[in-house]
Amino acid sequence: MNIPNRSTNRFPKRAGLVVTAALSCCLVLAGCGANPPQSKGATDSSTGTGDGAAGGTKPELTVDKGLNALLPEKVRTSGKLVSVNNGSFPPYEIAGSDGRSLTGASADLSEALGQLLGVKIEHVTADGLPSVLTGIKAGRYDLAIGPIGDFKDRQSANDFVDWAQEFVVFAVKKGNPQGIKDLDTACGKRIAVMGGGSAEAVIKKQSEKCVTDGKPAVKVQSYKDQPGSILAVRSGRADAFFSSQAPLTYFVSQAKGELELAGKGQSNGFNDLYQGAVVAKDSPLRDVLLKSIQKLIDNGTYGQIMKQWGLSANQLDKPGVNLGGDA
Repeated sequence: MNIPNRSTNRFPKRAGLVVTAALSCCLVLAGCGANPPQSKGATDSSTGTGDGAAGGTKPELTVDKGLNALLPEKVRTSGKLVSVNNGSFPPYEIAGSDGRSLTGASADLSEALGQLLGVKIEHVTADGLPSVLTGIKAGRYDLAIGPIGDFKDRQSANDFVDWAQEFVVFAVKKGNPQGIKDLDTACGKRIAVMGGGSAEAVIKKQSEKCVTDGKPAVKVQSYKDQPGSILAVRSGRADAFFSSQAPLTYFVSQAKGELELAGKGQSNGFNDLYQGAVVAKDSPLRDVLLKSIQKLIDNGTYGQIMKQWGLSANQLDKPGVNLGGDA
């Protein structure tokens, strides 16, 4: 969130005040460029707004000295963590039109984590999901708050601290003129996906199945980000965008009646889906994040943030490490 690092920092911000400008920028540019680091507040105390998930109170966050002591020494010395994002995963991550700020549920969660841990969290945007994951593995970034899809093939290089669940569906033109209801009805259609993501792998596998079944192959269109993919559907270059239900619900709500969701209630090639923060393999940050997110769940902060951004259906009762299975 684009707010100063002061003890008066509050969260979560009202979603309606922050999303329109960010989305407009991303849609016009068909993506968001690299952002310089943007600091998030580390404060001694902060009071949330709205009702907590459990008791309807305003949870007060103070630095947890025990959790702070678990941070790597270089983090405690510098007093900051660098979190990388893809900049285009609303309502979780929304890159601001100023090219510096980050808003959304993930920004609110990282603000809360920074206050709890007593550090600043600086946000930087990378060019695509592969750059995010390889950058964390290589040590260029400390973590990604995410949430990023947790799958077995990604766990060999990185660890996931899962804090959300997800479903995968299609965003299509209003009225669903191509009749896309599930993977089988995607044969022969132009399907947009995010390059390097799990949905891309699933739709490419489905394309092979279509050919085996004597049907036309799926015409897969891979994009670097979500806004570019959704713009392809709105402009008629793609018949559908295959991706996570939470951001697609957001995009549909912003499309002025031009789009709708299809394929809801279907497995669509996935088992239970978990998403979370990402750190380098066996990083000490893994356990710090696990304990910190659990504390935010227990005091109602997490539920408050998820509710504010329309993500209550995506909540987990408790976080977990590497919960994801095969894509």
